[in-house]
Amino acid sequence: PKVQVNRLLKGGRIDRSTKIKFTFNRKILEGYEGDSLASALLANGIDIVARSFKLHRPRGIVGSGAEEPNAIMQIGEGAYTEPNLKATQVELVDGLVSSSTKGWPNLHFDIGEINNVLGRVFTAGFYYKTFMFPKSFWGLYEKFIRHSAGFGTVPKLPDPEQYEHYNAHCDVLVVGAGPAGLMAAQAAARVGARVIIADEQNEFGGSLLSSDVKIGGLPACEWVRAVREELALNDEVSMLPRSTVFGYFDCNFLTIAERCVDKQAKQILWRVRAKQVVLAQGAFERPLVFCNNDRPGVMLASAISIYIRRYGVMPGKQTVVFTNNDSAYQCALDIVENGGNVEAIIDSRQGGADLDLLEQVKSAGIAVMMGHIVCDVKGRTRVRSVQVAKWSGDQSGEVSPSMQIDCDLVAMSGGWSPAVHLHSQSGGKNTWDEDKHCFVPAVTTQALRSVGSGNGQFSLADCLQDGLTAGIDAARDCGFTSEVLETPETLRLRYNNIEPLWRVPAAKHIDKCAKQFLDFQNDTSVADVRQAVTEGYQNVEHVKRYTALGFGTDQGKLGNINGMAVLAMSLNVPIKDVGTTTFRPCYTPTTFGCIAGESVKDLYEPVRKTAIHECFSTVPMEVVGQWLRPWYFPKEEESLDEAVARECLATRNSVGIMDASTLGKIIVEGPDAITFLNRIYTHDIAKMKVGTCTYGITLGEDGMVKDDGVMARLAENKFYLTTTTGGAAAAMSWLEIWLQTEWPELNVYLSSVTDHFSTIALVGPNSRKVLDKMDCDIDLSAETFPFMTVVDASLNGVSVQLFRVSFSGELAYEINIDSRFAKSMWESVMAAGEEFDITPYGTETMHVLRAEKGFVIVGQDTDGSVTPGDLSMKWLLAKNKDFLGKRSLKRSDSVRGDRKQFVGFLSEDNQSVLTEGMQLVEKKPGNNISSENPVPMLGHITSAYHSACLGYPIALGLLIGGKKRMGETIFACDSKGKTIAVKVVSSVFYDAKGERQNV
Repeated sequence: PKVQVNRLLKGGRIDRSTKIKFTFNRKILEGYEGDSLASALLANGIDIVARSFKLHRPRGIVGSGAEEPNAIMQIGEGAYTEPNLKATQVELVDGLVSSSTKGWPNLHFDIGEINNVLGRVFTAGFYYKTFMFPKSFWGLYEKFIRHSAGFGTVPKLPDPEQYEHYNAHCDVLVVGAGPAGLMAAQAAARVGARVIIADEQNEFGGSLLSSDVKIGGLPACEWVRAVREELALNDEVSMLPRSTVFGYFDCNFLTIAERCVDKQAKQILWRVRAKQVVLAQGAFERPLVFCNNDRPGVMLASAISIYIRRYGVMPGKQTVVFTNNDSAYQCALDIVENGGNVEAIIDSRQGGADLDLLEQVKSAGIAVMMGHIVCDVKGRTRVRSVQVAKWSGDQSGEVSPSMQIDCDLVAMSGGWSPAVHLHSQSGGKNTWDEDKHCFVPAVTTQALRSVGSGNGQFSLADCLQDGLTAGIDAARDCGFTSEVLETPETLRLRYNNIEPLWRVPAAKHIDKCAKQFLDFQNDTSVADVRQAVTEGYQNVEHVKRYTALGFGTDQGKLGNINGMAVLAMSLNVPIKDVGTTTFRPCYTPTTFGCIAGESVKDLYEPVRKTAIHECFSTVPMEVVGQWLRPWYFPKEEESLDEAVARECLATRNSVGIMDASTLGKIIVEGPDAITFLNRIYTHDIAKMKVGTCTYGITLGEDGMVKDDGVMARLAENKFYLTTTTGGAAAAMSWLEIWLQTEWPELNVYLSSVTDHFSTIALVGPNSRKVLDKMDCDIDLSAETFPFMTVVDASLNGVSVQLFRVSFSGELAYEINIDSRFAKSMWESVMAAGEEFDITPYGTETMHVLRAEKGFVIVGQDTDGSVTPGDLSMKWLLAKNKDFLGKRSLKRSDSVRGDRKQFVGFLSEDNQSVLTEGMQLVEKKPGNNISSENPVPMLGHITSAYHSACLGYPIALGLLIGGKKRMGETIFACDSKGKTIAVKVVSSVFYDAKGERQNV
């Protein structure tokens, strides 16, 4: 095509001094800075941009924004390619590479168009009925269907782009920066509220960017610029262009996808918690439903105005405007004003058009045909003419074409549908407005307000007033005193007087195969909806799935209301009784990269480091959960076993030190904290005294042990919980689920403080002496500071919390300290313990020490099928209260005698070290283990170590009926068939009476 054949010589918001070269299907084309890909394609005379999903009909650009159903493009090459982007939302940049995703061998000659000839076969539910048999052929069918559908391709190379996540809080979040949104943001910002305003377009203004109306005496674009500059100068306002609010969740939590042009990240996901939300998303113009309404050159009237006024593009030379309301008249005026030709305005109404508008179009020389309809379009790859018929208002009969009008562009307007998507996502309800013939927001369940055309206010003056009122009210509800503000003066036009026209009846003598499309993207036609009803489908959700109405990237933004109206007529019920389909996130397609943020590549599972990590730069590390922790502390050429043996002996005989900061830490406080924790934990929380600690477990609803840890009562209604390192996040989420969804009436607050506080474990018989050397300001004697208590103290002048708890069975203290001072505290403890040969130890030694005492590690010694009774922990089960899982402990399965129970094992030869995971079997005299297949399994080894303190190997595990088998000999077998004879013993190998930890 000729270069920019449809570009107007002047006008628009594009920068004509900056030409941009881009490619479409390998053709080099030109555009200007400020163009969208869609406007540039139209400027270059590109009529066909896609092929339809099912019938492979030629399709052109219909809309100008998120509602566009046809111009779905593959953008970029190689690792930078992105599929399924809408040309209307792609900003033109130099060197942009674009291609259509449908049409083989090419867009203009598509073999798949044979489907259109066989259109009567490809009806609603076609796939469900056709590809059922034989089942073995489904793999072939699937490949054919996917190839035929023409979806874009994802990059095969790793994504080189960077994505980020931001968390933000604000008083008022305004969604949409059109006239209503700008007024709301301005009103809220002027009284001091923290405001975030986001809009999916590259600049604020919305519909005003393509309007010449005056607001407050200024041209629309000048008024937008003034408001934008005022907001930009306010430090309490964050302005987010190119940002789509795509999700609205509970408690006014919204997600925003920002497309960046001047930042290191390609996209940023904003996670916003707002006190108040103002939804100013605008409205979508509806298409009209008539035969062949999908042909290239049939466009929304508002989109044509936008391409003319904002981009300086005239999409056609001869236009017919087809409407059932007043708004399309402006399109006709815009065309004529910019040098185009309007053959006629075809208005289905018998009367009722605005008299001022009628006078304007007649003065412009435009013919108006009231009481007429367009019943068919001629032309395959581009509109050539339209068939016009008189209209009586009877949508059930047939019409007779009375004339043909030659044209290459049809501007259609079937009314407006408010964008109620986010309102619906928030839990709000919509109601049908009988005057405006659309669904409008009604019941709200969160702190939000819908304004402007998104609230059914379609005149500019009403939009401005609606936005102003919402901004003032939202700020007031946030505690700000409102100022007296006035709506800027503007021309007050009455609302478009609309007469519903949900479907143009089929015309006589028109090809019976001619389709009347509801959903352009999925080729859903009027006949498909009618067929679904004939086959028994009545619910709108069922019809949606059977016909694919509202599927795809536009999510029914164009076709859903028309589809629901046709369904209502087929069922002979009011449209309000049909209702809407469910609106779900995402509002528009959102990339996986944006959602993942930094959690990609090496950061997919981030490695976390404690505040003391720098002290362990040369130490072998292991990952526990997400935490990087010292594994062992070798000296010179020591092996793992040698280093662990030395660390164990040093700790048992003198003093050891460990960084225990990775343990999960949760503060639970509030008037109902005791009630809440009593329901979660198995022991009686109310009996705990302030300043005491206790060991506690939590159960799942099935009665199985879920997690464990030490609990401390810091105040009357304040508790400090510890969890396993790997289970910290899960435990916090689990507590929040019960608090927020099951017991929301409880006044309790949960705070995760795992990162805020670091924990240094000082372990061994000389640990008290080390603390004494650090100018500890409290009496550390057993009488004053007994086992399982907590006190506030000072070490070397630094405030800490001292816990007298032990996971080793030795005299031990845990120093809980603000993480900012943790590194210096570690160094201070090491210096104080030098004369006692203080020895750092890692996770491997910690495991050996606790195994010698028979302490359980949940997740290692348990597997989700272990009850407290199996672990000999029935002493933790309070009898005077209920708790999660208690009822399940009475099930027959939970009390049967042959359950696996936690016991200890010793190798009979006192030398063989068992391996974790070894299966326990019972070898009968004279029988070979391999003679039975399968071999009956009695249990397995969960922990196994060589104990340097005891001088022989030890092991822990789960064994069927283990408590009754003390002293018996069984066998541990690995996957290679090696067997080791072991004796069943108590799980406590060291200091069975617990005397050492109580000294």
